[in-house]
Amino acid sequence: MQNTKASSRPGSILRLFVIAVSGKEKEFTSGNINRAIFLLSVPMILEMVMESLFAVVDIFFVSKLGKHAITTVGLTESMMTLVYTAAFGLSMAATAVVARRTGEKDSDAAAHTAVQSLYVALALSILIAVTGVVFAREILSLMGASQEVIAHGYIYTRIMLGSNLIVILIFLINGIFRGAGDAAVAMRSLWIANMLNIILCPLLINGFGPIPALGLKGAAWATTIGRGTGVCYQLYHLFGGRGLIKIARRHLLPDKDVILRLFKIAAGGTAQLLINTASWIFLVRLIARFGEDAVAGYTIAIRVIIFTLLPASGMANAAAALVGQNLGAGQPERAETSVWRAAFFNMLFLGLVSVSFLLAARPIVMLFTQDSGIIFYAAQCLQLVSVGYIFYAYGMVLTQSFNGAGDTRTPTLINLVGFWMLQVPMAWMLAVNYHMGPAGVFWAIAIAESCVAVAAIFIFRKGWWKRVKV
Repeated sequence: MQNTKASSRPGSILRLFVIAVSGKEKEFTSGNINRAIFLLSVPMILEMVMESLFAVVDIFFVSKLGKHAITTVGLTESMMTLVYTAAFGLSMAATAVVARRTGEKDSDAAAHTAVQSLYVALALSILIAVTGVVFAREILSLMGASQEVIAHGYIYTRIMLGSNLIVILIFLINGIFRGAGDAAVAMRSLWIANMLNIILCPLLINGFGPIPALGLKGAAWATTIGRGTGVCYQLYHLFGGRGLIKIARRHLLPDKDVILRLFKIAAGGTAQLLINTASWIFLVRLIARFGEDAVAGYTIAIRVIIFTLLPASGMANAAAALVGQNLGAGQPERAETSVWRAAFFNMLFLGLVSVSFLLAARPIVMLFTQDSGIIFYAAQCLQLVSVGYIFYAYGMVLTQSFNGAGDTRTPTLINLVGFWMLQVPMAWMLAVNYHMGPAGVFWAIAIAESCVAVAAIFIFRKGWWKRVKV
């Protein structure tokens, strides 16, 4: 009998996996909580794996172009984090409101909210695109790039910032699908985008047959075309009426009240992430004091770190959606239980990743470069930053759960204290005053992120987030 049970369990997990990937089940406010977490988190984790592959694939091929190219990508990416910040902030707002309306069984209001969020995205992207296209050289110079890096890389920066609408939309629309419990569509959009990026990156960078070699510009166009195709797939499902969100003509009229409500939540989420992002930009600028090897090593390490943290953020996004839907359904205790269980599962995953980085940092980095100077800094970054991974696991889930409830103010304050009153001063002090160099920056990241996670745990237990109205 025991053997029968043991053999049937893998089959049950496989069946659940198939259900999760197909997106057939849409109800997450009743039934077994572990099942709900699994069904929502699997497509979200796979979605984030696809997004993280963007970072790894790009840096893998770009690293073959030399230090100037790697440095350009690192500095541009630090500015693109501002775009990601805006996209994540708006996505948070859309997820929170759509999830709440879905939990209330008001699909019409959910569709109306989705359209209004698209209007906000369009207005925001125009401002960023104009700034990026006109001031690409000045932006790189401001970030500490040498004249050689600016000359080789400003077109890359111009393309990436100029096409920011695609980046904003791919995150925003996936946030809408996640809030509605339609995570499988979000996952498939990034599969399409990433597969195209993997195919186009080497072709456009190195050239093939009639396709000319575009070098670093090819990496930018590969990413833009890949993500743009993913957005087209999203829009097809969003406006095609095939999923939980069914948009009708009446939803297309601008609604000032809904836009303001979204903007209020998004402003809190954007401020929250902007605080984090701005601190990372400061850290890149600080590392640039120690030479191109340090910046290139940090760039490679951060791409690898993103590769592991984005799947973990898939679990955090699942928790956020469950919080929003269960609060909408009037079940705050179920929402809280879902969060703690998701955080525990996330801790198991990141704990294993941390051990891998501590034991095999150099072999991992050597997949991207053979330059000994770059390898040293990249391996050091991986090992030191991953020390706090177990804390990050809880911090990521709890922060997203606040956001899923529509409480963007609490994590904003936590980030303000953790990153600007702790991480930034500590990084400067350790790197410059105590002459630790980039290692001081890496230690500051690990310590500050761990403190932020502890603060999030303490405040989450207070339960204030359960009373937020959206």
